[in-house]
Amino acid sequence: MKEHARECNTEIQKHDSVYVVSHIDADGLTSAGIICKALQRAGINYEMRFVKQLDDNIIEDIANINPELAIFTDLGSGMLDSINAKGINAIVSDHHQPRGEGKYHLNPHLFGANGSYQLSGSGTTYILANEIGQNTDLVDIAMVGAIGDMQHLKKGHLTGVNRLLLEEGVKNGHLSYEKDITLFGKQTRPVYKLLQFSSDPFLPGLSGDEDACIGFLHDMNVRFGGDERWRRWIDLESAEKQRIISGVMQHCIKSGLQPFKVERLVGEVYVLLNEREGTEMRDASEFSTLLNATARYDRAETGLAVCMGERGKSYEDAKKLLGEHRQNLVNGLKLVKENGITQLDHIQYFDAGNKIKETIVGIIAGMSITSAGRRDKPIIAFADSDDGVKVSARGTQDLIRKGLNLSQAISDAAGYVNGAGGGHDIAAGATIPATGRNEFLNKLDEIIGTQFQKS
Repeated sequence: MKEHARECNTEIQKHDSVYVVSHIDADGLTSAGIICKALQRAGINYEMRFVKQLDDNIIEDIANINPELAIFTDLGSGMLDSINAKGINAIVSDHHQPRGEGKYHLNPHLFGANGSYQLSGSGTTYILANEIGQNTDLVDIAMVGAIGDMQHLKKGHLTGVNRLLLEEGVKNGHLSYEKDITLFGKQTRPVYKLLQFSSDPFLPGLSGDEDACIGFLHDMNVRFGGDERWRRWIDLESAEKQRIISGVMQHCIKSGLQPFKVERLVGEVYVLLNEREGTEMRDASEFSTLLNATARYDRAETGLAVCMGERGKSYEDAKKLLGEHRQNLVNGLKLVKENGITQLDHIQYFDAGNKIKETIVGIIAGMSITSAGRRDKPIIAFADSDDGVKVSARGTQDLIRKGLNLSQAISDAAGYVNGAGGGHDIAAGATIPATGRNEFLNKLDEIIGTQFQKS
């Protein structure tokens, strides 16, 4: 793969400026941050563009711009034929399922690795960046992208090429990892809020109930910090952390929480050693959520600036967006629970209309499969968008083992109604015409049923 990245760099060095196109999620933002930083250090001018989804209209627009060289990060592998057809001189650094061939195409699937959990888009782009110049310090951003893409969930920790990059970052002093509680906010939140705002897993009797969480911690003999203020998780002593983890697990088991959900309370967590302790950027999971809160609210440039090291106004803006983002997720989950999820033979779905922003409906779908839906079927979410209906689909590792491939299924069903889509076996998306929703659902249900039958 490095040899192919070297060939891509040879092409990059021929040009004074490049046109960078990237996706808007955490993996896309970190990919953009890595390539832009590498180009900046190499003295190569660039123009940045973020897109929610790469389609024929956007490719046509890029072709009309006619850049010397376009670099696609965290997208492009599914649209190689269209890129080639328009004569765009392009490097594609992606990890999604490839469709077609490209002269400068960097993708783990081409080298025997699975892009769903063994190498992210940011990891692929990091490999390219290190052929452009000495950019090993950007490995921490690559790991943020991998965690944002949930590449650690299949095995409970990073594996494959991701693991090799992680160990490289540890060796060079940029990263560390350890077993710890996996709840969000270890760096920044008072400890009771880790429990109060836990949604994956949902903690019966604790999630959403501030008084219950404070009472629970009092029972665990967890003391306040100075000035009667609650300490953060990172402020606790090891014995206190262990008491809380054991207590939460026992509480969940007594409450009837399924064992696999209880097990998710503890896992491998990743720390960015170059970032200040007590900030969102210190923890890879918090960092990725901060990034998701920028581009999904049309502020991709803010997230890019943070990825590239800006810790002033852009960081403060990102924190404000994060607060809004988390509230919108809470509101979206509440809407799904109130309206319910419709069950078909092999899939389940909900239609958010214009009540949930299209850029976060996929996140809510993923959270809903455990909190309001069934785990024996993939969940499909619809949301209104400017160019039709946005479709987001999420599965589980158990469903993958039963034959589910959402990338293939979504692509085929979307094409059936003159839409376009793709992604990973466990998570995929599409845009379809508003009039084709029911036809799309029926076709998708049929395709996924066939996938299950073949397993």
